[in-house]
Amino acid sequence: MTISETIQAMAVKARAAAAELRMLTTAEKNAILLAIAAALESEKGAIQAANAADVAAAQAAGLAAALVDRLTLTDARFAAMVEGVRHVASLPDPVGEVIWTRTRPSGITIRKTREPFGVVAVVFESRPNVFVDTAALCLKTGNAIILRGGKEAVKSNAALARVVRAALAGRSPAITASSPAITASCSASPASSPAITAAVQFVEVQDHAAVAELVRAVGLIDVAIPRGGERLIRAMCEAALIPVLKHYKGVCHVYVDDKADLGMALTILDNAKVQRPSACNAAECLLVHERLAPLFLPMVRAWAKDRGVTLHDDGAGVEYLSLDLNVATVPDVRAAIDYVNAHGSHHSDAIVTNDAARAAAFLRDVDSACVYHNVSTRFTDGAEFGMGAEIGISTDKLHARGPMGLEELTTYKYAVTGDGVIRKG
Repeated sequence: MTISETIQAMAVKARAAAAELRMLTTAEKNAILLAIAAALESEKGAIQAANAADVAAAQAAGLAAALVDRLTLTDARFAAMVEGVRHVASLPDPVGEVIWTRTRPSGITIRKTREPFGVVAVVFESRPNVFVDTAALCLKTGNAIILRGGKEAVKSNAALARVVRAALAGRSPAITASSPAITASCSASPASSPAITAAVQFVEVQDHAAVAELVRAVGLIDVAIPRGGERLIRAMCEAALIPVLKHYKGVCHVYVDDKADLGMALTILDNAKVQRPSACNAAECLLVHERLAPLFLPMVRAWAKDRGVTLHDDGAGVEYLSLDLNVATVPDVRAAIDYVNAHGSHHSDAIVTNDAARAAAFLRDVDSACVYHNVSTRFTDGAEFGMGAEIGISTDKLHARGPMGLEELTTYKYAVTGDGVIRKG
């Protein structure tokens, strides 16, 4: 089969799976998720062995440290990934939720209700936990999903795909010898039809043409979500004939006002920059009020030397994804707001100040998906926002903005009822 035919066939199967998923009850969808979580735990050794092979290959190929970090499925990340599936199962099901009800003078009653998109395509790089996070969110919301990962994580993703598909089919995965624990946990799963096993599919084709085919599958795939670098996202948007929810990059700012607590400011800066510099919500630029600069910047330089951070004064708008940080001074909070809006990526930006009026102005006027007062930008995350896992972060202004969880994976429709009502005039 050609790449086009392969993607077409997968999309057709996904559409059939989506039709069955939308008829499942919340309890049935939760049973599927719990079966997947149990299967992942039982096959942890095989999954991590596949991941170790990917990490070794990435290191041998000289991939950047930030990409290797994103690729590595540590024990802690594996545990968080499994817990994320269980947490999604515990969350309220948004499908069928009545957003509002109105009765009109004409006699009609209108209900605006949430419903699944149908089929979602997710293209991601490096992080294999994205496979499980996004699959869980889509299954909970009654969406079928087609996933395409990067070549650097192909063994990890293939292993995860086998486990998830086996759980959907209610059997043990063909990675290692059959596990009684998996068989037992999956036996209660309602996912027994051939159609529903196609609710989670993995594109093993590494040719970039596969991505173009996904985002051009009009009528079969409803929305695409990229999880990767700016180059990938722009390529998808340029090729797309279907909607794409995305952010291009994460140029996040921390502005330290002259009314800030300096100890708090350093603590927030350290967390925002150093905790995980490869994340899209890590700080890439520090703005300092010019009256505070003579006192605070020497503290920043000492901190940077101690933490291995390289400071720059010419990197406005740069997404480093490393221990590099641009530093600039501004005369006041209004200048800080203008700087962020001009040089940021509308992702996540923070102000550190004890002045309530300045904080309010920053939160109101910075045009970003997430704005923070005396809080690290690292909180822009679906789990931290109480969404369980996240399927991505959007800086768009239509449909979804910021971390995207269960509600953001639904659209809505209007159900209109009456008693023989006809329109007059």
